[in-house]
Amino acid sequence: MTDHPAPAPGAVPLAPAARLWPALGAVYRAQLSRARVARIPLLLVATFQSLGIMVLMRGVVDGGTGAEARAVVAGSAVLVVAFVALNLLAQYFGQLRAGGGLDHYATLPVPAAAVALGTAAAYASFTVPGVLVTAVAGGLLYQLPLGGLWVLIAVVPLAGAALAGLGAALGLLAPRAELATLCGQLGMSAALLLGVLPEGRLPEAVQRLRELLPSSYGVDALAAALGPSPDWGGVAGDLAVCAAVGAAALALATWSYRRAALR
Repeated sequence: MTDHPAPAPGAVPLAPAARLWPALGAVYRAQLSRARVARIPLLLVATFQSLGIMVLMRGVVDGGTGAEARAVVAGSAVLVVAFVALNLLAQYFGQLRAGGGLDHYATLPVPAAAVALGTAAAYASFTVPGVLVTAVAGGLLYQLPLGGLWVLIAVVPLAGAALAGLGAALGLLAPRAELATLCGQLGMSAALLLGVLPEGRLPEAVQRLRELLPSSYGVDALAAALGPSPDWGGVAGDLAVCAAVGAAALALATWSYRRAALR
């Protein structure tokens, strides 16, 4: 008989830890596939909700290139992002934490940042069709020029990053899934009231509060781009602020994921 070799002393890892970008891409593709199957009805609801708000506001806001009409259309388009990336993502992470799903991710050789950022990016990307439909329909309904809609190429990912990061953090930090759902609903309500209503009609104190809403800078950038003579410097400034807030929100989501996974 031949003796079997003795196992090498010490623990040997089964596989090296995945690098951030390949892991992020894998999580993004997996979550996007899941979202396409499970979230399409909710995306339709978010789109119809925004379209309904624009039709309702058309009764009190004149068409044309005025600031109020542009604010309603821009706010309604970004509201689709808020419904999916903030509200639904808060619910998803809240349920994932409550059901022990984070324990599954913790056993994988995947960086925490890849899970948080990949999931947030997938939910933000999922909103693109609804945002486009809402923006085009709103431009036609309010007789706005559609040439400035190309700004959505920047508005959707930047506002989506800010709102998705905030939604993920709310879901991960809430002690119970019910509170995560409540926080997501309150966040979407804030995006509705502070993003869709024209800023000029809000009380001054509420205008200051609006500046704390991450998506408001994306709304302002899109509203300015829909004007007859856009101030591109102002648009770039709003997008830069939105990008900075988005980076901070995603960093908060990553920290919240690490904190929740270690508990």
